[in-house]
Amino acid sequence: MAVGLILRAFSLTLSQTGDPRFRRVLFLGVGLTFALLVAVFAAFLLLLNWLIGPEATLPLIGEVTWINDLATLTTFFVLMIMSVFLMVPVASAITSMFLDDVAQAVEDKHYPTLPPVGRQPVGEAIRDTVNFLGVLIGANVVALILYVLLPPFALFIFWGLNGFLLGREYYTLAAMRRVGREEAKRLRKRHALTIWAAGVLMAMPLSIPLVNLVIPILGAATFTHIYHGLDGRRG
Repeated sequence: MAVGLILRAFSLTLSQTGDPRFRRVLFLGVGLTFALLVAVFAAFLLLLNWLIGPEATLPLIGEVTWINDLATLTTFFVLMIMSVFLMVPVASAITSMFLDDVAQAVEDKHYPTLPPVGRQPVGEAIRDTVNFLGVLIGANVVALILYVLLPPFALFIFWGLNGFLLGREYYTLAAMRRVGREEAKRLRKRHALTIWAAGVLMAMPLSIPLVNLVIPILGAATFTHIYHGLDGRRG
């Protein structure tokens, strides 16, 4: 497992955050991610208001208005926790949308001698995103059973499972730009342990609210470096 390669890839990614083109994509990704989470929060508030209304009536007390405020505050904290799980499919979707832009910015700066590549067709990108989201959501629904049965290990199971899935997806997307789908799958199997480790390191900050907003774009750049560090000479 190439620990040094993973750390170097992340270091190079951080060093490029000041690049105007890279920063633009980073801000777009963070903004869209935040907007998606706010939309979920708003939907929960609307549902809550519909269920209990602006006021509630309690036996012997009568009408009270603070229950809605308390429920809203509780919902906020619940959603902060839920954002840990929401960020996993969001990270996948955001990466699929912006990977070409991020990877191109990385390659222009660090690998300028590489030949140009075409962008993935929109229809194919959407299909890949939907397919992977299905796998990701299905795997995490099944993992809920393990979270309940083994609560002390729930966070480690979350990191391990999603690190495997996200690392697999990120590396495949980065490699496909250069060598195509079938070769990307072959290389992914060849470097499975390194890719899994890098995915776990990405899944860990995804479990930290607010910090997780910047991880999808940084992850896309990091896996571009990892691909080139492992097999870029083939691209």
